[in-house]
Amino acid sequence: MQIIFGFTRFYHRLILLSAIPVLIAMGCTKSGGNTGGGNNPTPTPPTPNPPPSPVWDPNAMRGVWVTTTASTALDSRENIKNMVTSCKAAGMNHIFVVVYNNARTIYPSTVMQNLIGRAQLERYAGRDPLKECIDEAKLQGMKVHAWFEYGFASSFSANGGPIVAAKPDWAGRDLAGNLLIKNGFDWLNGIHPEVQQFMIDLFKEVVTRYEVDGVQGDDRLPAMPSNGGYDAFTSALYRTETGNASPPNNPAEPNWVNWRVKKLNEFLKRLRNEIKSIKPNMQLSMSPSPYPWSQTEYLQDWPTWVDSGWVDAVIPQCYRYDIAAYNGVLQQQKSFHRNPSVPIYAGVLLRSGTYTATDGFLTSMIQSNRLNGFKGESFFFYEGIKDRAAWFQGQYPFIR
Repeated sequence: MQIIFGFTRFYHRLILLSAIPVLIAMGCTKSGGNTGGGNNPTPTPPTPNPPPSPVWDPNAMRGVWVTTTASTALDSRENIKNMVTSCKAAGMNHIFVVVYNNARTIYPSTVMQNLIGRAQLERYAGRDPLKECIDEAKLQGMKVHAWFEYGFASSFSANGGPIVAAKPDWAGRDLAGNLLIKNGFDWLNGIHPEVQQFMIDLFKEVVTRYEVDGVQGDDRLPAMPSNGGYDAFTSALYRTETGNASPPNNPAEPNWVNWRVKKLNEFLKRLRNEIKSIKPNMQLSMSPSPYPWSQTEYLQDWPTWVDSGWVDAVIPQCYRYDIAAYNGVLQQQKSFHRNPSVPIYAGVLLRSGTYTATDGFLTSMIQSNRLNGFKGESFFFYEGIKDRAAWFQGQYPFIR
């Protein structure tokens, strides 16, 4: 019996000892629980760490070009909505929507109807993609710019297209009297007053009819291949103003280059005045080729545009495929920017054909922009945004 009693007592002690951790655990659970009973306060849940804030300048341009080539972004209202949403998620705040290329407009245009008998690219018949872009962008707090992609180029490998067919005297001509063509693009004569008026009328039509935030020309406006200007009108004007017999046979002769450059500069000044007379706050930006190549090849003198205050922003197309070349052209453009009241941004090549810039290369280019004082940039073109969505959302906002 003593043995039995001793064993029983030992067994009871063992039960009590084994119960102690359970009781402690129950006490801890109660005191740290959300019952609110007794004098134990309800604990405050831990405060989550706030998401990191972007380091970019919130007022700087983060733009993207949206075009009709190799893209279905404008093919339906739903596509436009998805495009705007994708751009917003990628950190964009400016969308440059093509409104004119290859002698056609995406919106129904009275100017084009009167010129070629067709108001709108048939692909968008019954719709107004420009208005749809504006409406969708406003819902997400983004700005829309009307981008006149082709400028003074009339068509691509189409013998001048419908504009030259309607107005043969508007065609640009080379020294041999042939239609002015460069890199496959057919060119109008950007010095001809009727051609200039046509382009100004297009800009004014958009500025008057649509609530766009800005309008933009690029490497084809104002521009002309430097081997052009040998048409009858320009040759006669040159003789009248200079007293020379005819334009020199050498397209690169300095006085001949400067005379044509001045004519295109005068057009830009007039374009600006016409736009600002309608809407003084309308932003006029240009995205030219890099200088001085832009002047040598296309008579584009963007440093004078900026020095004279004829543009509100300039975005040179620093399109390169390796960081050494990119750094070189970026620093070159910076060296020609002398008017701090007109911001300069970098045009970044994101997508072209089957090429899409890698995450690492994009990071390197944006880092170079910041190190060189470029607070913003614009990406060509929208389709690459989708391919690099993770980079735009995860890295782009935090590059210093």
